[in-house]
Amino acid sequence: MTTQAHLYPTQPLVRRAAALAQSPSARYAAGLLVLAAAYYGSAKIGQTVRYTASVAAIWPPAGLGIAALYLWGLRWWPGVFLGELAVNGELLVDETALPLGSLIGQQAGNMAEIVVGALLLRRLIGPRAALDRAEQVFGMLVALGIATAISATVGTTSMLLGAVIEQPEALTFWRTWWLGDTAGALVVLPLALAWVPEPAAARRRICTWQGALMIAAVGGLGGLAFSIDGPVTYMVFPALIWAAFRFGPAGATLSIAIAAGVAVGFTAHEAGPFSTQPIDLRTLSTQIYIVVAAVATLFLSAVVIERERSATELAEGKRREDDRAMKERHRIARDLHDSVSQALFSTVLHTRTAQKALEGEGLTRASPLEQSLDAIGELTRGAQSEMRALIFELGHDAVDEGLVAALTKHASMLRKRHGLDIDVQGPEPLALSPRAQTELFGIGREALANVVKHAGASKAWVRVEARSGRVLVEVRDDGSGFDPSARHPGHFGLESMHSRAAELGGVLTISSAPRAGTVVRVETRADTEGASDDA
Repeated sequence: MTTQAHLYPTQPLVRRAAALAQSPSARYAAGLLVLAAAYYGSAKIGQTVRYTASVAAIWPPAGLGIAALYLWGLRWWPGVFLGELAVNGELLVDETALPLGSLIGQQAGNMAEIVVGALLLRRLIGPRAALDRAEQVFGMLVALGIATAISATVGTTSMLLGAVIEQPEALTFWRTWWLGDTAGALVVLPLALAWVPEPAAARRRICTWQGALMIAAVGGLGGLAFSIDGPVTYMVFPALIWAAFRFGPAGATLSIAIAAGVAVGFTAHEAGPFSTQPIDLRTLSTQIYIVVAAVATLFLSAVVIERERSATELAEGKRREDDRAMKERHRIARDLHDSVSQALFSTVLHTRTAQKALEGEGLTRASPLEQSLDAIGELTRGAQSEMRALIFELGHDAVDEGLVAALTKHASMLRKRHGLDIDVQGPEPLALSPRAQTELFGIGREALANVVKHAGASKAWVRVEARSGRVLVEVRDDGSGFDPSARHPGHFGLESMHSRAAELGGVLTISSAPRAGTVVRVETRADTEGASDDA
């Protein structure tokens, strides 16, 4: 009982502590501490591989701070300030401590760099940019160039005023500072933009055997290039290009970070082609190497993604156009059924009524008026039959049952109407999208129409083949033939066939000669996208 009595008063305290931990202000404070620790940690990484006690080739905190404020908002600036304060606090107690005024100027310049960089990024590339467009990469470069120039200018000025550097050293000092912050930002910021918003998607793209091979290739080639004192420094670029082409921004940014880490690490440990240079040239060479590698890889990745997006949008646009065309065909079929078809039906009825009325008046079937009515009735019924066929064709997709089935049905119709013997052969189903089957059916139908109208043939053959990822449609006849190289004014059928083949990315060839028949052949890639489930 005594133990329980002592426990009871602590329960409200536990609940209050839990509620406090879940409050927005507590979460914000914890987030600031995490950001400050991450900023401080990235600074220590940069200092670990510095070339001398005061010269670091890259400064990763610049990219980390800009990324944090860009992704999560400017309200997180105190976390960056705390991290920067911790870094400068160490410098203040160091044996080679900088003057307090120079440290204050350095911190002010770094804070301005990060805040201005985040603001410019939001202004130039918008929120949550994925660096999948060339203009976004360009906007990021402009924002980083301006922001890091502010830090370099303020920092150099504070060092001059604190007598840390002399006037002749100012330009070299400014250049090293600017390129160091820019190189660090180009490594960390794109990596954060590509991975932080959707880490699972980025991880899925990289966590494959090809992704592991890419990482090994970048690290291996980079290490090999900096292990040899020879003109092979940029041999890692093929691996960077592969990462940009195959893995998009996620792979491109990761490969940049790996290549930069290898270059700085080897050079800091007195290895590689840059290590033999004087300190200022060594730093400059490393920074230029990282900047060139990052800019080239990021732009290439963005261009590849843009091309993929354009191809996808083009395919989607064609699909929407096909849907709209189908709806328009159905609308025309309904309008024809409700107007022209009904008018033809009424004409047939009125013709029959007039014929019966004339018969009641005793006119013979041989009279001119009766013969004219018979002709009108026959023509109207023919037009009505043609109209029904047209309405059916417009209202239904001819290739619903497959390409070969549609060609067989069309051949049967031509055989009945024109007496042309047509043999159709081919496999079903085909690994073709409905759109591709529709275009190939249109080519076959147009070729058979030319056989009926112009060839004077007694027989035609239609052959459909699927082989080695290609589909072939061939229409051959034993007719009079023609000269394909000659101009045929007004022959819109040939133009239509060539246009349909071009839409599919196929090749249309016509082989013919006078009195030797004609062969129309179209070959295209087997397009499984959107193909029927049976295929």
